[in-house]
Amino acid sequence: MANKRDFYEILGVTKTATADEIKKAYRKTAMQFHPDRNPGDKGAEEKFKEAAEAYEILSDDTKKAKYDRYGHQAFGPGTSGGAGAHGGMNMDDIFSQFGDIFGEDMFGNFFGGGRRGGGGGNSRPKGQRGSNLRIKLKLTYEEIARGIVKNVKVKKHVLCTTCGGNGAKDKNSLQTCGTCNGSGQVRRVTSTFLGQMQTVSTCPSCNGEGTTVTAKCSGCKGEGRVYGEETISIEIPAGVQEGMQLSMSGKGNAGERGGAPGDLIIQIEEEAHEELHRDGLNVAFDLHISFPDAAFGTQVEVPTIDGRAKIKIPPGTQSGKIFRLKGKGFPEVQGYAKGDQLIQVNVWTPQHLSLEEKEILEKMNKSENFKPNPNKGDKSFFDRVREAFN
Repeated sequence: MANKRDFYEILGVTKTATADEIKKAYRKTAMQFHPDRNPGDKGAEEKFKEAAEAYEILSDDTKKAKYDRYGHQAFGPGTSGGAGAHGGMNMDDIFSQFGDIFGEDMFGNFFGGGRRGGGGGNSRPKGQRGSNLRIKLKLTYEEIARGIVKNVKVKKHVLCTTCGGNGAKDKNSLQTCGTCNGSGQVRRVTSTFLGQMQTVSTCPSCNGEGTTVTAKCSGCKGEGRVYGEETISIEIPAGVQEGMQLSMSGKGNAGERGGAPGDLIIQIEEEAHEELHRDGLNVAFDLHISFPDAAFGTQVEVPTIDGRAKIKIPPGTQSGKIFRLKGKGFPEVQGYAKGDQLIQVNVWTPQHLSLEEKEILEKMNKSENFKPNPNKGDKSFFDRVREAFN
């Protein structure tokens, strides 16, 4: 920390320097010690990094105020201007973070390298990228629980088989662009006070494709694609949910003139189940049983995602009781958790009673065993029956 040079000294400015003056000073210092101007010079590379760190602090009003007050102590380990020779910054960080102040492709192409910065090289994808395609895919509970591979026919733009996607009538109709000689880019060199500056822009003649078409393909009218249909195999992982979106790279609409295809976006829809309903990873089922079955206990068969299962209803089961079948729910997408099946018991109240049934129920209602629990404020089964007929 004590060996770090003063940031103002590194850039050659004073504390009263304006933001524009700091920016110009950094540009000048960075150009002086740029690695492409000083190949193999580790000292120059260190000074280049040092200048970038200084500019990072002094170009930010908040960081600059902290530095003016506390110096290098204002930035602890792991923060900008902190521990390490240059606060943890590497060459890629510098080029991506500050390359814009030199103009487009400055770091990448000023010295003819094309190896750094936003330019990222001299090649350019040909044609125009295809648009993304969005479809909806409806799945059953069983398909969601297990995962499935679906073969889906999708109507979209596909590559023209007549011309192979280049849009030309034949190979003689596709020529190298005379303006850019096939590179898709044009370069312009201007003289500045820093020396000769080279800029790169998209070729206006071929729009960056590097080729021109003298006669268009009859099948696609020069687009390199036609409207058609493709069967796509879509692998659906187990546990997806309603509204979830999956993406398949390169399976969208084909691009124009050999451009890259777009992506296919699959939106998941759940097909309603006749008896079950979903609650997150859990599956819920409403079980209706008679009062005698609730009182005496019984064994019933309930539906699950995997088929049907038998459960025991113990004597004296109350309406609203929930039974749990462990692990009978949905799996977690790309995880290890698995939900349960929840079975809620609903004691069925009859809607039509014969005179004899009413007399039997009235006698039973006088027994203390059939009285509701006063602590819960429950109504008795017989009270609910009376309400149903009033």
